[in-house]
Amino acid sequence: MFDWTMHVQVACCCGAAACALCCTCCPTIKQSTSTRIMYALFFILVTIVCAVMMSTSVAKLMEAHIPFYGDICEHLQAGVNCDKLVGYSAVYRVCFGMACFFFLLAIFTINVKNSKGLRAYIHNGFWFFKFLILIGMCSGAFFIPDQDTFLSVWRLIGAVFGFAFLIIQLMLLVEFAHKWNKNWTAGAKHNKLWGGALSIVILILYTVAVGAFALLVWLYTDLAMTEHCLLNKILLGVNFGLCVLLVLVSILPCVLKNHPQSGLLQAAIISCYVMYLTFSSFSNKPPDYILDDAGNNVTVCVPSFTNGISQDERWVSLLGAAILLGCILYSCLSSTTRSSCDALMGRYGPPEEEVTRCCFCCGTSQEDQEERVEARGGQKVAYDEEIKTLYSYCGFHVIFFLGTFYMMMTITNWFHYYHADIEKLFVGSWSPFWVKMSCCWVCVAIYLWTLLAPVCCSSGGGYVV
Repeated sequence: MFDWTMHVQVACCCGAAACALCCTCCPTIKQSTSTRIMYALFFILVTIVCAVMMSTSVAKLMEAHIPFYGDICEHLQAGVNCDKLVGYSAVYRVCFGMACFFFLLAIFTINVKNSKGLRAYIHNGFWFFKFLILIGMCSGAFFIPDQDTFLSVWRLIGAVFGFAFLIIQLMLLVEFAHKWNKNWTAGAKHNKLWGGALSIVILILYTVAVGAFALLVWLYTDLAMTEHCLLNKILLGVNFGLCVLLVLVSILPCVLKNHPQSGLLQAAIISCYVMYLTFSSFSNKPPDYILDDAGNNVTVCVPSFTNGISQDERWVSLLGAAILLGCILYSCLSSTTRSSCDALMGRYGPPEEEVTRCCFCCGTSQEDQEERVEARGGQKVAYDEEIKTLYSYCGFHVIFFLGTFYMMMTITNWFHYYHADIEKLFVGSWSPFWVKMSCCWVCVAIYLWTLLAPVCCSSGGGYVV
């Protein structure tokens, strides 16, 4: 008897059919959604492999429990105790393969308009063959000659593209703030309730920002010890001063004249994010020590309740790594929507088409198009891109390409890679500290540019964010 469900799975893995679950009780899934889920699963799988490679505990367990472990490593030419398959160098090689995978797909899917075509079919299907290609690229990276030169150059490339990924997320955050203010301000002109809601949100956000600053001062600066925590005090003062500067610039008459949608809401959102990044960077900062009267090292400039967390370092790092992976995936997926790509290109819809709503970041019903629903014995699939793609295929792969570098640099602790360990990922290190602190200042610079560029270029016809 012919197994139709098996036929569906074969068509998904080896053909152009969209992926779907075999359970008929599951709700209908759109082809655009299932495709992005599959690529996200590829990314998750490679990230887990990289995390295992960076774990010293896993390496020790394998050495202790796998029979003839040394002989197997020697047969595979993986070095003594498979040292070529673990550590930061192995992660660099695996991420090189995944980066090449997404880069080639980005080139291949340039200017795809709909899901009807060979290139679109390959993007949305043939998952088994693409999985084999991904494995082949990641494995082939281990045979690159002149490994020392490769690792040195690849580290610099990873730092550049990893930071580019962060900058894109910061740009989208700034655009999110502008879009929120524009949407709710338009509603306030017709309904006072929207104006009241806008005022309440602004008040809450500024309360959060000021409260976060006060909390950081209490946690990370010992005001009773004036000679200690000097760096923390300087950085907190600078970042809070930048937040005040954002507020003042956003309400300047010259800014409001050339940028009518400017206001307190955007400055409040950016201020909260700056405080969050400040907290995140302080959390990654190596602890400071002083000698007490008995000559013992005492940790200062960190919250007292974190002293006992080091005993559960492994669980904290695993939880943090899971949260980090979730944030990277969310950033990758949310950065590839049509509206996000348009925002990065400086393209916006006319104000009269703005519809005020709470979930303003979601698409409107005007973006919907006719969908062909196909029932193949399992979960129904709606082919929703046969007229027009809902997101840029090329942009989608570019964001995952950049996200690969950010994941690689984060797991290997950026420039402190020699002693990197996934189980000590969130133990203090200067590289992630300065990366996150730099993001604060880049975010402020991007927002100030969106405010001041129209003033400086008011006669030049606009600006690009």
